Amino acid sequence: MKKYILALDQGTTSSRAILFDQQGQIHGSAALEFPQHYPQPGWVEHDPNEIWNSQLTVARKVLHDHHVDAQQVLAIGIANQRETTVVWDRKTGEPIAPAIVWQDRRTADICDQLRAAGKARLIAECTGLELDAYFSATKIKWLLDHVPGARERARHGALAFGTIDTWLAWKLCGVHVTDVSNAARTMLFNIHLMRWDADLLALFDVPEQMLPQVVSSSEEVGVTRAALFGGEIPVAGIAGDQQAATFGQACHAPGMVKNTYGTGCFMLMHAGQHAAVSHNRLLSTVGWRVDGRTDYLLEGSVFMGGATVQWLRDGLGIIKQSSDVEALAGSVPDSGGVLLVPAFTGLGAPHWDPYARGTLAGMTRGTTAAHIARAAVESIAYQSAELLAAMQKDVAASHRAIPVTEVRADGGAARNDLLMQFQADLLGVPVLRPKVTETTALGAAYLAGLAVGFWESKEEIAAQWQCERRFEPAMGADQRAALLDRWSRAVERAKGWEAPF
Repeated sequence: MKKYILALDQGTTSSRAILFDQQGQIHGSAALEFPQHYPQPGWVEHDPNEIWNSQLTVARKVLHDHHVDAQQVLAIGIANQRETTVVWDRKTGEPIAPAIVWQDRRTADICDQLRAAGKARLIAECTGLELDAYFSATKIKWLLDHVPGARERARHGALAFGTIDTWLAWKLCGVHVTDVSNAARTMLFNIHLMRWDADLLALFDVPEQMLPQVVSSSEEVGVTRAALFGGEIPVAGIAGDQQAATFGQACHAPGMVKNTYGTGCFMLMHAGQHAAVSHNRLLSTVGWRVDGRTDYLLEGSVFMGGATVQWLRDGLGIIKQSSDVEALAGSVPDSGGVLLVPAFTGLGAPHWDPYARGTLAGMTRGTTAAHIARAAVESIAYQSAELLAAMQKDVAASHRAIPVTEVRADGGAARNDLLMQFQADLLGVPVLRPKVTETTALGAAYLAGLAVGFWESKEEIAAQWQCERRFEPAMGADQRAALLDRWSRAVERAKGWEAPF
């Protein structure tokens, strides 16, 4: 019987399941969107049970549709939307409240209070993260503060916290674990000592007994309940989606860069076996831990990437489906001077402004839906260009300076040729799109497969990476500089919009 690895790619707007063969090729896939909930401005929630049900549905579907039984699946790998926070009752397994999504900004005031108290440096030194509502710690604190009786129950060990990887592992296997890459995104984990940090737990008033056990990214943590898939399957790989994508892109050596164009955009650079220190408001984070070795990454996060295109579809109604945006945007030669700063949930790196809001600038009477669509697509590239510029500044200031010679692209929006070419033009380096663009799922599969011997080494994995198309920069330096300057002016107008005066 042919053997496979099953990757569960649980994203912000959809759950997917992909079967990979030993050549790293997709044997079959299934995907399902699930509801987004916006109970108040700035709030974003998910129903954890809807996440679980959608993920289980697609996992069963891909096995059924491709006539693969549990005995043919050597292992399951999990990649997940990061930072999204679930707290549930250990006995019943029921969440005590909706999951607070990574995009949610309700805890910005908690961050402001901690910043005013001078705690930002402690947090950055321990975790490599900016003090921001993006991460899990303030979300846990908010739930314990606002759900009646939750804090007392947590102190008595009755409640469990987890990011989505932990929630899925609990539902699949009944284990309470998270891997190092996800732990590093909670703002409670010391990335230098590789353990939950007592000072941070005290700062956020989070009882340690509600936290999961931290495991490596590539090891067997449990087996699925037989009733789920008709047999037990080991869960042997876990990584946050962006770390998984970096691993799937075979960015295993210092200086290699990938950018994922998903709901948000996430650019990560391999930083070696020591945590990098950013002086340009990027994040230093754990990439993965495999065979006892921890690899670190430098990361820049954009909150609104492909989600900006979804806004064109769902908010403005100027396209019927997300894939229509390339044709509409390509129907005009440029944006006609229009710039969209999609700060709908604030700005991420390198600005970290939770009070910024979406801004559409430069419109005239001649502005059309096509110009706005073009501006939306280009906004994704502009935000990513800011990230690479910050990375290059950090690299230039370090003793391990390695020039960036290419960026490997993945994610749904990477299929947009117009976006990829404009991105290469703005970056001034080639953008490479791999043959397998589902690199988040592929990375989770590789991590699981390494743990069970399906693949022998990272070198074997790297040899499987293939380029589907290479986008070369075609824009002059003067034009690039002028466009980026105009973008910077638009960003300044979006900043601090909701800040109290």
